[in-house]
Amino acid sequence: MYDDNNIFAKIIRGEIPSFKVFEDAGAIAFMDAMPQSEGHTLVVPKAQARNFFDIEPAVLAELIKTTQHVARGVQKAFNPGGMRIIQFNESVAGQTVFHIHFHIVPCYEGVPLRTHNRDWADKAVLAQHAERVKQALGN
Repeated sequence: MYDDNNIFAKIIRGEIPSFKVFEDAGAIAFMDAMPQSEGHTLVVPKAQARNFFDIEPAVLAELIKTTQHVARGVQKAFNPGGMRIIQFNESVAGQTVFHIHFHIVPCYEGVPLRTHNRDWADKAVLAQHAERVKQALGN
């Protein structure tokens, strides 16, 4: 069941601040507050869906397009050696916020990823990273 009080629903409604890099009628993208790497970004649909199995196929198709667009901006802004695009479904699989979302996680040669959902990033750094992605996207 979808919980309308999850943190991403609150971010979408503007009740909680975020470091936004992209927004349109269907989705919002912002820096992960507990990033696994420099440039870790989340893409979240505005539609209410708990996970991959709950979202309408047409909304998911648009979300994938948005994720690709934002990932290209992250790639341009951070120039990582590789990138993970990740989506979790339910707590057993690692989902911690029960609103479908995609993680864009840049990977850098010789730099291990930090543990997911552990340490809060410095807000000034997140703001700088968001600005880099926005500029790369032309926002």
